[in-house]
Amino acid sequence: MEETTIVAGTAFAMDTGSFAGKSAASWPSIFAGAFVAASATVILVALGSGIGFASISPWSGHGVSVATFAVSTAIWLIVTQWIAAALGGYIAGRLRTRWVGTHTHEVFFRDTAHGLITWAVATILAALVAAGSVMSAAGAAGHAVADAAAAGTLMPYDVDKLFRSTSTAAGAAATEARMEAAHIVANAFASGSVPDTDRTYLAEQVAARTGASQSEAQARVDGLIAAVMQSQEKLKADADRMKKATAQASIYLALSMLIGAFIASVSAALGGRIRDQHV
Repeated sequence: MEETTIVAGTAFAMDTGSFAGKSAASWPSIFAGAFVAASATVILVALGSGIGFASISPWSGHGVSVATFAVSTAIWLIVTQWIAAALGGYIAGRLRTRWVGTHTHEVFFRDTAHGLITWAVATILAALVAAGSVMSAAGAAGHAVADAAAAGTLMPYDVDKLFRSTSTAAGAAATEARMEAAHIVANAFASGSVPDTDRTYLAEQVAARTGASQSEAQARVDGLIAAVMQSQEKLKADADRMKKATAQASIYLALSMLIGAFIASVSAALGGRIRDQHV
């Protein structure tokens, strides 16, 4: 086969019959770059997860806030997308076969196309892995719900209400009364309201066991319920901020993926150019 030299963007004439019908896509290099990008994504996501979980804490005043955690996660995913795209595109450009007798403009186009395809394949691989994880989690949650349904749907609050005594003298022991009060508070937190019967019952129990007057006991109960409702409102506000932060993070992630496609294309063009210069 006749050797071809490219000078100033123009290829000399040569016998190209042996190249007729051959695809311009170098699929081995594309798949190699895609797997490199997907592997880099897995490593960086695992690293980011470790750092992220180390920065949060269930204790008040410790760790980052929910909104800060969401924003930090989005930034890390953006960085992960860019690094993985750059690695995958560069590998695809360096490993592709040399296109002999092809115009330099066409070579540049093919390299950028290889980078884009590599990014697309890696994105699909990552999406499949993520979808598998979500389906596994959903299956585990479904089994947990089924087990809970099989065990019964009555909450401790419902059981307490069923056996509630109208006589404080013959009522439950102090430990049981505290537990029942905790169940009432938990039900108030979950439902967002407290029935008047529960308020009256709690006031009667507090008055009987502490020696406080009925009005003072009622004031204690009202103060406790107000604190519970305030905690619930704070939780709702945090959830709302989390929702907004997640929506913004999704938009930024989508934009970063588009930039990642561009980075993969440029990296593939750079890798292909270096490959042609050295081989």
